[in-house]
Amino acid sequence: MAVQALRVGVVGVGMMGADHAERIERRIAGASLVAVSDPDQDRAADLAGRFDGVRAIADPLALVADDQVDAVIIASPGFVHEEQVLACLDHGKPVLCEKPLTMDSDSSLRLVEAEARGGRPLVQVGFMRRFDPEYVQLKRAVDSGAIGRLLLVHNTHRNKDVPEGFRSEMIVRDSMVHEVDVARFLFDEEIAEITVHSPTPTGAQPEGVVDPQVALFTMAGGAIVTSELFVKNQVGYEVRCEAVGERGSVIAGASWSGLYSTGIGEGGGSWGGSIPADFRIRFERAYDLEVQAWVDASRRGEVVGPTAWDGYAATVVCTAGMESLAKGQPVAVELPERPVAP
Repeated sequence: MAVQALRVGVVGVGMMGADHAERIERRIAGASLVAVSDPDQDRAADLAGRFDGVRAIADPLALVADDQVDAVIIASPGFVHEEQVLACLDHGKPVLCEKPLTMDSDSSLRLVEAEARGGRPLVQVGFMRRFDPEYVQLKRAVDSGAIGRLLLVHNTHRNKDVPEGFRSEMIVRDSMVHEVDVARFLFDEEIAEITVHSPTPTGAQPEGVVDPQVALFTMAGGAIVTSELFVKNQVGYEVRCEAVGERGSVIAGASWSGLYSTGIGEGGGSWGGSIPADFRIRFERAYDLEVQAWVDASRRGEVVGPTAWDGYAATVVCTAGMESLAKGQPVAVELPERPVAP
């Protein structure tokens, strides 16, 4: 007997949500897109109209409650995530929530506690790098012991551009959050302290915006992670991660050979090949694998990706990072004991 496809609703259909809607409908097995919701109702109606049988529902909470929706992807702004994820938990529906889980530590912890009270995991957080084939290989090399004990990790995260109004703290909360999760993923331990440094800023940003930034994480076991965040580099989208062990190193995102350099020219940035313009190109495969894993797990009643706790821990680190950016000094990261289901 054939198992019914997972009927998915998407909340928030800007760039990321629309991309997920297309993904569910075109490239994911075992799922079908049935509904979308967005404050811009014309945009939601336009997206729904591209597919047969997809409804535009004005109220996102009505979409969550709809009997024809089995599971929900949340790609709305972070400040509404708590209400929308709580609604999914109340209705017992699996949810893939794009990062950040919420905008502050207290609200993220409330979601972790609510999920624990419900007795079963339902939340996966959209840290898609855990599904990227290169990051998966990097993690495998670390866990296998091939490079010895992991000592250092170096992250690079550069965007060609960001929308107007993208402030200094957003670089920490909305960009660096990925590096936070990568560090926790690779070391299998928490970040104990964070320091965010402010180099000379680029002239491409408005006055007062600290870009680039360099963050130092001290892991619970004493290892160090460096993370460069440069969100308006005017060249392209570059994300790399180098793990340095006692007996060697391995790099994700190093798809070049010989001398590596970037610059601005007639054709934009180049290294002898092309540099992606944005994250959807670089991580297209990762998003496909992430959503497919979420669909498969949801149909089995499981969560296989980053959990609500992972989202909460990342929010705590980023909150400490914003404090460090403001004060110019290291800030300790403090996490409570992880709630467990009754």
